Amino acid sequence: MGASFLITLREGLEAALIISIVLAYLVRLQRQDQARKVWVGAGSAIVASLAVGALIFWTFGELSGRAEEIFEGTAMLLAVGVLSYMVLWMKRQARDIKANLEAQVKAALMVGSGVTLGSLAFIVVIREGVETVLFLFGASRAASPMDVAVGGIAGLVLAVVIGYMGYQGSRRMNLSTFFNVTGTLLIVFAAGLLAHGIHEFQEAGLFPIVIEHVWDINNILNEKMGLGSFMKALFGYNGNPALIEVMAYMAYMGIALWTFFRPEGGGREPLAVPVS
Repeated sequence: MGASFLITLREGLEAALIISIVLAYLVRLQRQDQARKVWVGAGSAIVASLAVGALIFWTFGELSGRAEEIFEGTAMLLAVGVLSYMVLWMKRQARDIKANLEAQVKAALMVGSGVTLGSLAFIVVIREGVETVLFLFGASRAASPMDVAVGGIAGLVLAVVIGYMGYQGSRRMNLSTFFNVTGTLLIVFAAGLLAHGIHEFQEAGLFPIVIEHVWDINNILNEKMGLGSFMKALFGYNGNPALIEVMAYMAYMGIALWTFFRPEGGGREPLAVPVS
């Protein structure tokens, strides 16, 4: 539940904040008549994301044995790649995203293209939607469908509420702090997905095992129940990991965290919402 909550909160909030910036800018320009095109684009993207999710989960449900293991491993490694890119991209773009979005909206209005404005909303939401589908698929391998669904819905609802509050101008929120905290947690989550994906490839015989169990502490903290199960879903905890899993986990964590927190020049102020 914790992993799916974090995923949908993070992804949903990104989409909600971007849409709220676009809508608030239309209000400032007194072009509220164009808001419907933004909602049409966002709504179309949600439908498309649900279709992609249904296809992925339906495809997975039809597989078994070695094919299932290869599909799971591939999906998890793909999710790690997309998640890593998304976390680092948002870290760099958060400061300038408001100005960039307003420039795109203004350009769309100048050429009188409602399609362009709707496409902007569609691209923003479909990107977050497809990413969310991939991440939830990875999370569902370590938690029950009910836990994933409940956590995902809760995170999405909270994201919508925060986005609406940003649009209404009822509070300010330091996005740099938010993305630093959630980005760190998602990097840890991605490291767990990477190790799990490697494990699936080992099960399928595509990767060597080398040392099957570097340690085994399942008798102390069992990965299949209680706290161990929660840690497995959120952080990729494994009570008896293979050597390659451990090496990949630690290497990814080190490289990703260093890249995420390395100093950036410019000394600019962090972005805050709302836009007003």
